[in-house]
Amino acid sequence: MQLSIVIVNYNVKHFLFQCLQSVQKAVAGIEAEVFVVDNASSDNSVAMLQAKFPWIHLIANTENVGFSCANNQAIKLARGEFVLLLNPDTLVEEDTFVKCMDFMTQTPDAGALGVKMINGNGEFLPESKRALPVPSVAFYKVFGLSKLFPRSKKFGSYHLTGLDNDKTQSIEVLSGAFMFIRKNVLDTIGLLDETFFMYGEDIDLSYRIIKAGYKNYYLPETRIIHYKGESTKKGSINYVIVFYKAMQIFANKHFTIKKSFLLTWIFNLAIWLRASLAIGKRIVASLLLPFLDILSIYGGMFLLAFYWQTAVLQYRQSHFPNYYFYLIIPCYITIWIIFVALNKGYKKPYSTNKTNRGIILGTIAILLIYALLPETSRFSRAVIIFGAVWTAIAMNMLRYLFHLFKLKGYQYDRSNKRRILIVGNRSEAERVAMIAQTGSQKPEIIFSIENIPSSALHNYIKENKVNELILCAKDVSVKDIISCLIELKSLPVSCKIALEDAIIGSRNIQSPMLISK
Repeated sequence: MQLSIVIVNYNVKHFLFQCLQSVQKAVAGIEAEVFVVDNASSDNSVAMLQAKFPWIHLIANTENVGFSCANNQAIKLARGEFVLLLNPDTLVEEDTFVKCMDFMTQTPDAGALGVKMINGNGEFLPESKRALPVPSVAFYKVFGLSKLFPRSKKFGSYHLTGLDNDKTQSIEVLSGAFMFIRKNVLDTIGLLDETFFMYGEDIDLSYRIIKAGYKNYYLPETRIIHYKGESTKKGSINYVIVFYKAMQIFANKHFTIKKSFLLTWIFNLAIWLRASLAIGKRIVASLLLPFLDILSIYGGMFLLAFYWQTAVLQYRQSHFPNYYFYLIIPCYITIWIIFVALNKGYKKPYSTNKTNRGIILGTIAILLIYALLPETSRFSRAVIIFGAVWTAIAMNMLRYLFHLFKLKGYQYDRSNKRRILIVGNRSEAERVAMIAQTGSQKPEIIFSIENIPSSALHNYIKENKVNELILCAKDVSVKDIISCLIELKSLPVSCKIALEDAIIGSRNIQSPMLISK
């Protein structure tokens, strides 16, 4: 047996389906076995595996035993000369396994290797090559120096950003998303440390391989797609805590007491800083637009009321009481803000229709309340009407400016203006178009082409204002898919891959049974 492939799955059925389809093509001509260990998924992953992939070795756990333990269950049964630990949210090229085996055969000192990884947007994933998290490396990462100076060999040492992404080289740490390991090395150093429930086990295993006298290599000659963080949300505070706690386990296991204490202090500081920043960022992000709405509406309403008082009310020998400016106008604004929020006018991406509907309903509510007030408390219906007009102008102008300057997270909802280009043969493209049109908002299917004209695809998309590209996995090779993603990463186009019953993107899944994961 040449190769044993181990995949641990937890509630990512559609990604697993896509992964296994690519694996099936990549093992052609290779004596290989594939293990899938399911950690008690609740999305019918096991039923899908039994129906679609009866040839795999399935281990269905009744509880989530963790990533390390699940991998070990399969490794103990593996018979291959090489063992590949592969994430379910990955897509491998057709010759990935052949190239990896050839390299390992020709490189006797190689204990394990990783490959070049890109995400679903065609962007290089820096975790394709990493360094050990010694105190200095951890410090540079935690305090953001690695991001400020990405080209520096010193400050960018965690992700080795000073090294060429397209050069084969020896590195320290491989990614657990793709670890191609000699079986006899695992027999020597032992299996994954089950103390690590999730995260850190790849760093620990990489370090133990080096300590055993072998080298870990980065091989960019073959590439994979890794839909980073589909089974775990990497932007969450929980991820930060779990990840750095895993780093503490690693430090306590491998470093001296002095180094371990220093690293633990750094990692605890990282947890506090990252959690604080994440919470602060969420608070600012959620309150920024309402705050700016209030300021802009109040400024306009104040000028409007002042003009109305001097241009109209003074001729009637009347005026607004002082509290009108600091109490009544803020009450109007509060009602408008509440109704916009209730109509999801602050839900991202922003919708002009939802914002305006909230303003209209808020204005009606204000006028109804106004009508019920005693005569002495009714100041000016005209100011309310003109104020509503100004509110609509101010709110929509703010959102347009945010969208115009492409502030992240502040774009308009363009889902009703989907212009799709499907790459595949005509019959497959028509089938995929039916899935793409599932839902209340129907996209515009521009046309389909059977082959990828790599030199012209960029122009196709720009000339036809395509904002969504769907590549049919049945007709397009993974190698071509990856090349497409890399080539088009600079364009504002969402690239997706069509399977039998689903369309997978980096941020969502669309199928007749599952709309927008």
